[in-house]
Amino acid sequence: MRALAPLSAFRLALFWVAALALGGCGDAPKLARLAPDAVVLAFGDSLTYGTGVAEADSYPAQLESLIGRKVVRAGLPGEVSAQALARLPAALEEHQPKLLLLCIGGNDFLRNLSQAEAAANVRRMISLAKSKGSDVLLIGAPEKGLLVTPPKFYAELASDLRVPYEGKVIGEVLRSPELKSDPIHPNARGYRMIAERVAELLKKSGAL
Repeated sequence: MRALAPLSAFRLALFWVAALALGGCGDAPKLARLAPDAVVLAFGDSLTYGTGVAEADSYPAQLESLIGRKVVRAGLPGEVSAQALARLPAALEEHQPKLLLLCIGGNDFLRNLSQAEAAANVRRMISLAKSKGSDVLLIGAPEKGLLVTPPKFYAELASDLRVPYEGKVIGEVLRSPELKSDPIHPNARGYRMIAERVAELLKKSGAL
């Protein structure tokens, strides 16, 4: 019996390591599965509108063909987060989406507006959508500068509010001249890359 005790302790330790690992895998935010007739609302500024390309090449249109669900393109070029917050209730009421794809903030950064205010507005939009029964996937908009990366508040909000977050793809596109139509907007290939990355996250999060 004494010889078995260390082995039993070792097995118990392995059990807890495995349990913790499995628990960690379940920590990623999940989305409700989208029914074939579900509506997805892509909401934001010019990056959602598809400035620089035809409507069919915008990321919402390309995403629609990838996921087989209706994706409403509700992007308004030049809009800052405060304006988007004011516009969102009517959009949610009109389209009744099961999922909101939120990409907003880039114009705040271009105009040197308060990041704290932008973060507060994004938080309110996520909370509003959830209160109306919509899941949310957050897409980070990059700051100005050489790195072209989103402010850290996007990741913090996503973690705090338990929503899936895509924080890399727009920066990757805008750092690649061959994927841009102008200095701050993708071309059709760039929007395709955004659509593909969002589709991957939707699958990973359980929506597809």
